[in-house]
Amino acid sequence: MPEPAGHGDGSGVPQPAPQPLLHDASVQLAAPTQAWSRRDGDMGAAPIDGVYHCDTRVLDRLDLLVDGVTPEFLAEARITAGETVFLTLARGRPGEGADPRLRLSRRRRVRPGLVEETIRLDSALPQPYRGELSLAVHLDATSIVALKSGFLATHDVEITGTGDTVTWSRDAVSASLTAPGATLSRDGQTVTLRWAVDLPAGGTTEVGWHLTAAHATAVLEAPRDDPGWAVDRVPTASPDLRRWITRSLDDLASLRLTPRGRTEAILGAGAPWFLTLFGRDSLITALFLLPFDPRVALDTLHVLAGFQGTRVDPVTGEQPGKIPHELRNVSADVTFGLPPLYYGTIDATPLWLVLLHETWRAGVGDDAVRPLLGAAHAALAWMRDDGAGNDGFIRYQGDGHGLANQGWKDSGDAIRWHDGSLAHPPIALPEVQAYAYRAALGGAELLEHFGPDDPAPWRAWAAALKARFRARFWIDDPAGAYPALALDGAGRPVDAVASNMGHLLGSGLVDADEARLIADRLIGGGLNSGFGLRTLSRDEAAYWPLGYHIGSVWPHDTTIAVLGLVKEGLPDHARVLADGLARAARGFDWQLPELWSGDGTDVTPRPVPYPAACHPLTWAAAAPLALAYALPGWPCDA
Repeated sequence: MPEPAGHGDGSGVPQPAPQPLLHDASVQLAAPTQAWSRRDGDMGAAPIDGVYHCDTRVLDRLDLLVDGVTPEFLAEARITAGETVFLTLARGRPGEGADPRLRLSRRRRVRPGLVEETIRLDSALPQPYRGELSLAVHLDATSIVALKSGFLATHDVEITGTGDTVTWSRDAVSASLTAPGATLSRDGQTVTLRWAVDLPAGGTTEVGWHLTAAHATAVLEAPRDDPGWAVDRVPTASPDLRRWITRSLDDLASLRLTPRGRTEAILGAGAPWFLTLFGRDSLITALFLLPFDPRVALDTLHVLAGFQGTRVDPVTGEQPGKIPHELRNVSADVTFGLPPLYYGTIDATPLWLVLLHETWRAGVGDDAVRPLLGAAHAALAWMRDDGAGNDGFIRYQGDGHGLANQGWKDSGDAIRWHDGSLAHPPIALPEVQAYAYRAALGGAELLEHFGPDDPAPWRAWAAALKARFRARFWIDDPAGAYPALALDGAGRPVDAVASNMGHLLGSGLVDADEARLIADRLIGGGLNSGFGLRTLSRDEAAYWPLGYHIGSVWPHDTTIAVLGLVKEGLPDHARVLADGLARAARGFDWQLPELWSGDGTDVTPRPVPYPAACHPLTWAAAAPLALAYALPGWPCDA
């Protein structure tokens, strides 16, 4: 493997570069294939740029020249999640005058395993134009996991070529690029395509290229079916909400994947880094989409049950009954990330049980649920035997093999005290106790209906958890009572004010008076940015608006709070937060990214991007559908 790109620390050992930024990139996506570029269509000016297939970047540079000069950017127009038109200008020709007379239109389309581009050159020159279009392409085969970690060096590949086609490979990944009518030349891993152009005055010509890619051992592949989703199925008359949902459905369809050897479709968590199966993300997205399409929930339940833990493995975090966190391809670059099948999530297992119960209640039928009951028994046993700490709360302990924090706020600095210091594990999170409470009661209802086990012990378990939670998690500050961000390893309540409390609403773990305290806290100025909930109140010492989990806004987090507020009978509070998400969606052209800055409407009229935010992301794309069903008649006109 070549030395990783990066900077030195004085030791002579290269250090990783910062994680690539994404906010100003253009993406075309049809899982498991994605293309990232600048807004003019070129690739290579930023570390994220390139064509990716199944977690491997197969091309990292694409430079279009007209007579050896880079055209000037004019416009970028998204057609669908997988198709974009890039418009540029080639200026400075004789007889041109003030108006540009040579325009290029690059239409790029991505489908699973295929990227194709048509380049059209239009001339309005008063004389014939003779020149050359060229495209410089650099071949690659680098793991996306390594790139995310800041190791940016490209890899050597095996190359063959005949005529207008070049083919290359590394390990299980192979790719082939064909450019009809072009002459190809190669210098190492850089291939240059050249087309001679001979246009009459006012003439037009088109050239093109296409790239195919394959992964011989990929764990996930494109589904064979179309989901058949349509905005007309969603109960809303709001033009803005329909526009938002239309874009979201297009994004969600582009993220669908199928585990090799199975027929069920799951939603990859998001592009570029998370275009794979994530337990927590898939489950929350399925909950959001449950009123719209219960098939997503059933497929998600079945796929995750297929990877449910059966043994104890301290390296992967596997335990019997545990639902996994993440699934990746095995690759030569796996040392840059987590194990290919990794179980380091404290909340996916109770969330799986919650989704199973909610899907059954949604009316899918006993026959659809019965095959999953064995996995449900194993998941309940995990909550009781392996998930719970000595004090009865569901806890996680970072073990040095994976994520230090294993709730949805899984960055290493996410769990802070009010003074900014880090809380020490094992950590018990409030939202996880809420999921577990729902899982225990839902599991008891399933046991009562399907048998043969007695549901009473699980109802008693849930009641005891609720009593412990009220006694241990609730604390006070000058603004009143609120649930702590966590209990630390010593059992002390971590006193930071954070958005996690919103996940308690509608769970049954808090009573009506407690729910009102949480609701009032959520819409206050510390947590409510006006563009959604801050992950950490701006009154906390550790708050930073661009902190991944210490001040930024995550749309799924706010959506969960909105759904809970509605269940608690607090629709006015719910609309305050939903209006904030609508403001953010409008600012991001109706595609919510993974997260954005915690800067509020008192600071800026538009949401400020988090520069490394993924887009599209499933639970962000699913948010407007959840809001439409939870808030009938909501105008989405904030």
